[in-house]
Amino acid sequence: MKKDVIIVGGGCIGLMSAYCLQKSGRSVTVIEKNDITNGTSFGNAGLLSAFKKAPFSTPGAITETLKLMLKGESPLSIHPTLDLHLLKWLLKFAASATEARLKKTLALFERYGQVSLDMYQSMVEDDGIDFHFRKDGLLMIYTEQASFDAKAAHCTDPKAYEILSKEKTKEYMPILNDKAIGSILLKENGHIDSGEMMLALKKYLEEKGVEFLLNEEVKRLEFEGSKVSKIRTSKDVYEAETFVLSTGWDDTLAKQAKNKFLMTPAKGYSLTYKMDKELMPKTSALFADLFIAMTPRRETIRMTAKLELATKNPAIVKKQIDSMNANLAQYTNDFERRDVIEWSGFRPLTPNDIPILGFDENYNNLVHATGLGWLGITFAPSIGKIISDVITVDKKNETNVDILLFSSFFQG
Repeated sequence: MKKDVIIVGGGCIGLMSAYCLQKSGRSVTVIEKNDITNGTSFGNAGLLSAFKKAPFSTPGAITETLKLMLKGESPLSIHPTLDLHLLKWLLKFAASATEARLKKTLALFERYGQVSLDMYQSMVEDDGIDFHFRKDGLLMIYTEQASFDAKAAHCTDPKAYEILSKEKTKEYMPILNDKAIGSILLKENGHIDSGEMMLALKKYLEEKGVEFLLNEEVKRLEFEGSKVSKIRTSKDVYEAETFVLSTGWDDTLAKQAKNKFLMTPAKGYSLTYKMDKELMPKTSALFADLFIAMTPRRETIRMTAKLELATKNPAIVKKQIDSMNANLAQYTNDFERRDVIEWSGFRPLTPNDIPILGFDENYNNLVHATGLGWLGITFAPSIGKIISDVITVDKKNETNVDILLFSSFFQG
């Protein structure tokens, strides 16, 4: 029997698209090649960081990264490669790191970040979905005086910022040593437990009738005229009115539909562990000069860092884990980590922080939803709403204001 909407990919974007489409009255099937606990969304830090935090593509990003490389503290490593696609990506990244692009991106982030925060709140209060949702700010910890002073000079709104001394910062992050300069609390941000959210949302969706086909990989799209006629998986063949590709960094299926998106897999790492309760961060924190995030969860800490380009090797590289721990250790006192779980995964990264959203340019029943980088959890609810709206209300990209504003189809 022909299905209504098939979503390929069970990450946070796929699940939130299913949530919004189900709310709008559509019948939804989610097909995921693994268990939903295998993906990047499940290993995410859980930051909800749309407010007042600079995106990846920002003026000075390249020079600051080079400085950290010289100090041996850089979060970025690029493997030797002759990949022309990555070269184009890097050139586009450099061209996008301008003040004009930054201003526009920050405005878009706040618009869709607020939508996401409101939707997360509604999921907790109205739907009863519990995933450790907290709106207690993001602590930006600085280890370089110059970058701290530069940021603090712009933090004039007391509703949005609180500038904290070294001593006050240690109250939020008890493991810090005296090398930390200070911090700025970005009050409008928050965090969740991404793993809890994924599992709780899947359970909720199943109870609402959403069908999940797990451990089933979509191998091929088949076309008939201007439509996707069916998809072939490792187990079966399916037809649907509408297909949504939410496959993260893997653009294999998108390429079958004649797309060449300027997106690259960006490998990141996380460590999840238990530590003494009195030493845990009081809220989510980001070491601004090191690109290390630490998020408190119910019983554990999730620490994320590193950005590797020009690799598709999923293996956990011990050198990267050691580097994460060594960089953190420079600015913290020794503390015990218990039951450590190491993880690595790939983020779908566009060169200008703008995602790939909306109907395909060649096939009118194919919709794309990817390219959020490490901001998938931050924007997942708003992206789900955009995807639902463009499918159920607008039925084309050109009449959907959010697609016009926040999709790389229109914001190149």
